Amino acid sequence: MKCPSCGHLESKVLDSRPSSEGASIRRRRECLMCQKRFTTFETIENMGFVVVKKNGNREIFDRTKLVGGMIRACEKRPVSVKQIENAVNDIEMHLQSTMRSEVQSSEIGELVMEKLKALDEVAYVRFASVYRQFKDINTFMEELKKLLGDEKK
Repeated sequence: MKCPSCGHLESKVLDSRPSSEGASIRRRRECLMCQKRFTTFETIENMGFVVVKKNGNREIFDRTKLVGGMIRACEKRPVSVKQIENAVNDIEMHLQSTMRSEVQSSEIGELVMEKLKALDEVAYVRFASVYRQFKDINTFMEELKKLLGDEKK
């Protein structure tokens, strides 16, 4: 590991511990040349995958777009950024676990709606109205009835 102070390529690990709920390892290091201490983080390299859009276009999965969409749906709602991050982590881990190189955008949309439904029903309806492109009030009402029907169960 290259020292950020002097650029020397050798260091020794003084301490290692899990961080970020086990998603990474924090290592405290000391440069063997200048004895300066610094911290590094080791994370699993996620295999990238391609999202196949409704129109057939393909683009590389972008986590920030997913977070942004969920934040917009949760705007002015009692949902923390941490809750959104955790939901996105769950979605991303689920998609990674399928080991597929291509994922349909519709699958991602359904996973997002599932997570939002558990977090906040208003955010769920907001996202669903954009995602499902409700054409009129009747299709919107049908979705609300489904939501209310699930609550009764």
